[in-house]
Amino acid sequence: MDLAPIVTGLKVAFLGFGLKALSAIAIWVVGRWLINVVSSLLRRALNARHIDHTITTYVINTLVVALNIFLAMAILSRFGVETTSFAALLAGAGLAIGTAWAGMLANFAAGAFMVILRPFKVGDFVNAAGVTGTVREIGIFVTAIDTPDNVRTYVGNNKVFSGDILNFHTNPYRRVDLKAQLAGGADHARAIAALKEAVKTRVPSVLGDPGPDVEILEFNEFGPVLCVRPYCNNDYYWQVYFDTNRVIAEVLADFPAPARPVAIRSIAPVTLAPTAPAGGADGDPPRQMQ
Repeated sequence: MDLAPIVTGLKVAFLGFGLKALSAIAIWVVGRWLINVVSSLLRRALNARHIDHTITTYVINTLVVALNIFLAMAILSRFGVETTSFAALLAGAGLAIGTAWAGMLANFAAGAFMVILRPFKVGDFVNAAGVTGTVREIGIFVTAIDTPDNVRTYVGNNKVFSGDILNFHTNPYRRVDLKAQLAGGADHARAIAALKEAVKTRVPSVLGDPGPDVEILEFNEFGPVLCVRPYCNNDYYWQVYFDTNRVIAEVLADFPAPARPVAIRSIAPVTLAPTAPAGGADGDPPRQMQ
């Protein structure tokens, strides 16, 4: 019996299997190296943004597991193992998980977009999702905001990103909007000049350019209402707000105080018709005199 063809076939089979094994090992080594590089870069990026260690570990572990599954599928396909059904099973599981975690995934995606597009950064004073305060952290799922009364508020990233965002720190200065009530008989021109000068000289941190605006805004039953609008750097907004109110009170102390107008209405007197004395001579009941 000639064994040469069998030996040759075995050699070819072993050679093919050896080449596949070597290529699988190469794919494993390169794939594991790439997974380590990706996980290391992601860890550095998350640590640079001061993400909580627990969340960082969870995200990296999830990514490593997913990449290892794809690496194993690539190696199995190298040996000719059919992975279509396995991939369909993973896709179905991913769809189920995605449906169950739709809200969390939406927050995760919104957080990624905020990190990329940067509508605000940590330290900015914003109004987002109806919450006004200073941004302390842009997390994977939530954004932490400290309100002016020092309450830490956590808002879902999707809620923040899908609504209107007012960033008070983007522009170099802000306008402080205040009002001053004058009496009807007050000299408004003198009051305007006095308020402009007082705000410029007696309120720290007010910008000279643009200068404060003081004009008649409207009228009410007390008299003219002045708008007092100084400009300042974002960091000094509340200091300028309160100091300007104090200056308004001091300046208007030299002007007539507004008084509420009093309306006097006269009431016509009521005249009652006289009546006859009770019990007439003839015993008739009292009658109203005509």
